[in-house]
Order: sequence, then structure tokens, then C-alpha cells
Amino acid sequence: MKPLHSLRKGMDFVLSFLCSLLFAAMVLIGTYQIVTRFIFRSPSTVSEELLTYCFTWMALLAAAYVFGKRDHMRMSFLADRLPGAVQKILCIVSEVLILLLAGTVMIYGGFSIVRLTMTQSTASLGIPMGIVYTILPISGILTSLYSVLNIVDLLFGSANGISEQKTEDFRKGV
Repeated sequence: MKPLHSLRKGMDFVLSFLCSLLFAAMVLIGTYQIVTRFIFRSPSTVSEELLTYCFTWMALLAAAYVFGKRDHMRMSFLADRLPGAVQKILCIVSEVLILLLAGTVMIYGGFSIVRLTMTQSTASLGIPMGIVYTILPISGILTSLYSVLNIVDLLFGSANGISEQKTEDFRKGV
């Protein structure tokens, strides 16, 4: 169990670092874009395209991170009224569905779109679109790994896989 927690902590650290790095890059690129557009009156098309791709990568990496932390939005008003064992089963079924979705849409579909678009180039940067789309299978693999780790935690960890502190904070409105 300890190696799995170490794996999760390592993935959490790397993803949070990458998301922070991408966000910082977006701030710098956005500032550069504003300066070139309004001060120098010469807008940069490269910065706009790069900003779009950075945002896409950050959003998909952050989505995987949020699924790993089990902090994604969920409507639990009915599930919270169920007995503990049923809640646990419901959480496991939810994680299995996430695993199937990530596997089919993000990993399989992602690799398909990467293969199809490797010959196309981006408008301003001139890099293959397949490189831009590689974030889909990467995010799918990360989400799938997190889903497997969550299932293991549900089976061998806490009663319903949700920390008691998060549940208490939610009830208090924090």
C-alpha cells in the first residue's frame, strides 16, 4: 500500500508543478501579447496560439490531477444518504466508469487523433498538430492511473474513499 501512496504523491507533485509552470507561462505569454498589441501596435499571432495550447495542456493535466485527488464536482445529495457499504460500491462503480471513459475516449481516441494529425502543422508555430494533441492520451493515462489508485484506496482504505475531513468541511460550508 505504501508504494501506491508514494506513486500518488509523486504524480501529485509532478502534475501540480507542471500546472503551475504552465500557468506561469500563460501569464508571461499573455503579458507579452498585451504589450505587443497595445504598446507596440504589432500583435503577435505566435503568442496567441501558444497561449491557447498552454491553456489546453494545463486544463487537461489539472483535470487528471483533480480526479486523482477526488476533488472533482460531484452531486452527492443522494449518495450521502446511502449506507456506507452502498456508498463504497457506488464510488467503485463511478471510478470504473471513469476508467472506461478515460481508456476509450482519451487514450484510444487520443492516440488515434495524434496519428491522424501528425502530418498537419499549426498555423503560427509550425509544429505538428499531433504534438499538441499528445496531451489527450497523456491525460487519459494519468486519469486511468489515478482511477486505479482510487479503486485500490476504496477497496483497502477508508470506508467510502472520501476523507472524513472533506465531508465535514462540506457539511459546514467551508
